[in-house]
Amino acid sequence: MERIAEYVDVPLSRVYGVATFYSQFRFYPLGTYVIKICHGTACHVNGGVNIAQVIKEDVGIEEGETTSDGLISLERVACLGCCSLAPVIMINDTAYGNLTPAKVRRLIHKVKTGELHD
Repeated sequence: MERIAEYVDVPLSRVYGVATFYSQFRFYPLGTYVIKICHGTACHVNGGVNIAQVIKEDVGIEEGETTSDGLISLERVACLGCCSLAPVIMINDTAYGNLTPAKVRRLIHKVKTGELHD
């Protein structure tokens, strides 16, 4: 950020403000698999809170964190736009819907064992 601030000739605080405002900028590397957990209204009323809890327990991290081995990052999102499939998660670029705790556990197992192919 210091080099960017110097290059564009703006205060470091402005660069930091932009970097912390937009979710595309991160201060840590993302995992190989990025799991986006939908917390939109449709997902919430269809059990999304339980799905999020199962994922966090199975992966061992909280939303906004990456596993120590760099395999999985969890991200909380407001809506994935797949409301008819609620509850939904997205793993990298693939959406998985109509989830149950058992389905999520199978998906997480596939991620951990390398069996999930996007």
